[in-house]
Amino acid sequence: MLRYTRSVVSVTLNILLVIGILGYFGIQTTSFAALIATAGVAIGAAWAGLLSNFAAGVFVIVLRPFKVGDVVTAGGVTGTVKEIGLFSSTIYTSDNIATMVGNTKILGDTIQNFSHSSYRRVDLKCQLSSAADQNAAMKLLREKIASIPNVLQEPAVEVNILEFNLVGPVLAVRPYCNNNHYWQVYFESNRVMSEALTSAGFPSPVAAQNIAVK
Repeated sequence: MLRYTRSVVSVTLNILLVIGILGYFGIQTTSFAALIATAGVAIGAAWAGLLSNFAAGVFVIVLRPFKVGDVVTAGGVTGTVKEIGLFSSTIYTSDNIATMVGNTKILGDTIQNFSHSSYRRVDLKCQLSSAADQNAAMKLLREKIASIPNVLQEPAVEVNILEFNLVGPVLAVRPYCNNNHYWQVYFESNRVMSEALTSAGFPSPVAAQNIAVK
């Protein structure tokens, strides 16, 4: 930062020196000075944005809404924080893309820190057939999903009726796990739901079709 400031000051002084020398020899410098003034306005605007990001970076470092290694949604980007800089922060998305987000955008938007708590809930849905025994299905899913590795026993797995549609009841299936195991539990739970209901002989959820013959 200090080196950059010195460079800007040095260039500015050199330009002023050239203008002074040209004026001393009687060369018109009005147009040149106007050009420099315009450039100065542009540089000032750029500096305003730069200083805004710098100030926001200081607040991010001091207030610590997140730290390196946290999984967050910040500035519209979701991923793992790899670096917190004075002007921008680097977030790696789930598909391993490094994304640099200006600190002004981060502080000006909602920040979600998924790593703040020691565990989080995995929200899933399970469609049942209208012919299925919903109570038996809920009991079975609670037992099977609770046995998945890294699913927490406390809070316990939640399985309840969320809504109904033309096919039948839709269950809300909600296991809890450590943040580091979120996607493993997410995919394992989907697999277990499908296999458990099929093995237990529950009917497949298929939309009923009424065919009118005239």
